[in-house]
Amino acid sequence: MITTYGPQLDAPLREALRWPAEMIESFPWSRTLPPKDAFGFGFPSAREVWKEPLGVVGVIVPWNFPFEIALNKLGPVLAMGNTCVLKPAPDTPWNATRIGRLIAEHTDIPPGVVNIVPSSDHLVGEVLSTSPLVDMVAFTGSTATGRRVMAAAAGTVKPTFLELGGKSVNLVLADADLAKAVPPAAMVCMHGGQGCAMPTRLLVPNSRYDEAVELARAAFEDVRYGDPTDPSVLQGPQVSKRQQERVLGYIEKGRREGARVVVGGGVPSDLTRGYFVEPTLFADVEPGMTIAQEEIFGPVLVVIGFEDDEDAIRIANDSPYGLSGVITSGDLDRAKAVTRRIRTGTLGINGGLWYGADAPFGGYKQSGVGRQCGIEGLEIFTETKTVAWPA
Repeated sequence: MITTYGPQLDAPLREALRWPAEMIESFPWSRTLPPKDAFGFGFPSAREVWKEPLGVVGVIVPWNFPFEIALNKLGPVLAMGNTCVLKPAPDTPWNATRIGRLIAEHTDIPPGVVNIVPSSDHLVGEVLSTSPLVDMVAFTGSTATGRRVMAAAAGTVKPTFLELGGKSVNLVLADADLAKAVPPAAMVCMHGGQGCAMPTRLLVPNSRYDEAVELARAAFEDVRYGDPTDPSVLQGPQVSKRQQERVLGYIEKGRREGARVVVGGGVPSDLTRGYFVEPTLFADVEPGMTIAQEEIFGPVLVVIGFEDDEDAIRIANDSPYGLSGVITSGDLDRAKAVTRRIRTGTLGINGGLWYGADAPFGGYKQSGVGRQCGIEGLEIFTETKTVAWPA
């Protein structure tokens, strides 16, 4: 329930539409280049660069933060003068249809500007990716599906914005206060661990590894899970039986590869309704193990040891993903120096939160292409035209 009063609803209601709307007037729709005799023919030209709408943007959103992600795409798409065809995930269609109804009944947005197309058929998204009538696709979801979207869009050479998976790091440097830094790592259980930016790899100094594991154990044993409408509950169920089985499959693979289950690792015996997985903590995890490399999308944290800052940076970057992360240190300058060397799109230092409609969000490597939100998230929904005339 904690996510409702924040990223699921309240935060996007506050700013996901308002900030892009406010930016319409101040966005740099044009800029002037210095007059130039480009080829030395004695014919100087005045020059400008214009930003123009792309046209029709196909938007495909996932089920885990459906309202938040939909609004943080709709706001920039519309602010930049485009129209939109939005396909919600089959698991969560009603938030998008509600948005469509509000637009139709309570705004002066003309018919056809925002189109909501719910469907249980995933191939509808492929139609958006392949259609020559769609000028761009903006997708948030798994890396596997993102590859498919990109491949499908290649047929019409349309641009794609992809915000994909993550295996983000929670890096506790040797000079950090472990007693304060480690317990918050249990927050990966929030929302059933179903968040792409959650820091699911906890990196701690080898010299204090056992201490860190015990601190994490206590935090995981204290996680309240169950009825998601109970305000005291941190972790609700997985979204579906399929997702539950996927998470349990990763847990079993972790066991087989030699990692040690410290807490959880199964299905709660006292919860017969809902697709629950116990808050699960793994220790003795090697960086190359499957549970340390692949996105589980469940309430699972792996603890990995490191020798020094260089080793920590190496392990942090030893991932196909680069979406987000957390760094804790007693020395802010040290933390910033490490942050600069970690290849990821967003990072929080010592509890800092980067989230906001004005903050670019996206990833390096297989975590995506482009940025959502911020100036970069406005510009991505425009075309660039350069013009000139006799000076």
